[in-house]
Amino acid sequence: MSARIVLLVTSPRLPAGLLTAAAWDVVRGHPVLAGAESELTTAIRVAGGEVTVVAGPATQALLDAVAAHGVVVWLAGPAGDESLARQLGLRLAREPGLAELELMYGSWDPPGARLLDAVAVLDRLVSPGGDPWKRAQTHRSLAGFLLEECYEAYDAISAGDTDALREELGDVLLQVVLHARLAEELPEGQRWSVDDVAGGLVDKMVRRNPHVFAGAEVGSIEEIEASWERIKRAEKARDSVLDGIALSQPALALAAKILERAGRVGLAVPPPLAQSQVDPEARLGAGLLATVAAAREAGLDPEAALRRAALAYAEAVRAAERPATSA
Repeated sequence: MSARIVLLVTSPRLPAGLLTAAAWDVVRGHPVLAGAESELTTAIRVAGGEVTVVAGPATQALLDAVAAHGVVVWLAGPAGDESLARQLGLRLAREPGLAELELMYGSWDPPGARLLDAVAVLDRLVSPGGDPWKRAQTHRSLAGFLLEECYEAYDAISAGDTDALREELGDVLLQVVLHARLAEELPEGQRWSVDDVAGGLVDKMVRRNPHVFAGAEVGSIEEIEASWERIKRAEKARDSVLDGIALSQPALALAAKILERAGRVGLAVPPPLAQSQVDPEARLGAGLLATVAAAREAGLDPEAALRRAALAYAEAVRAAERPATSA
């Protein structure tokens, strides 16, 4: 068997003993070196493996070990130890007779693994010794930031900028994870965590998509939407078709949603007439509501329409501000 140095890379986000069969074979069958003690070094020793923690330069220690044993394993740290791999690669390129260098993955990050890092970072920031500003926040003090970050993500979507969208969704995720971490500080009986948030989401998605998870017959998109609404109504006992509407959303969008909900169940409630209102603000509001109703009848989104007109007007203002160029 040729001399080999096996660089064993594992995911720091998975339980220490969750390795591939090939990785377990190599760490139980050959000497293992590591740069520090860890849960993985403990797991290997418990399984009967031999682990030595190297205090000094790792390159020479590995070369000495491979000369003595033929095959030696290096447990890479959480970041993968790329600099050590580069040093070893250069040394063995100059002296190929010393050993072969093999990279082995003992475990991989599952999809979504970096979410665990986000949770860990926010926990550090909100825990004692963390960031005083974040520790001082409450759900109410952060409410405006949540709206702002959602609007910025909306702007990125509107601009078709997917790079900006990725960044803005990260800011939205920050708000979600931060709210969840703060909820862990609530009084006993009121506390919840990010796992409760994720668990509730998973349960809801499974319940509301029986055509995916329960073998129900898949129909048209319209039938799937109708099924979603039936399941949603069964989950939440509501006194009104308007229950559950977000009342803090912009007024045009709120008006459109109220009209849409009323129309969904066939309620023909005419909006108030502008001329019947006693004060200017009420007359303006009634007129705007009538405009929203007309937009809905025409299949138009009044919020998007006003936003488009406002942005076009903003461009006209900017154009008017520019100094006229001399002839």
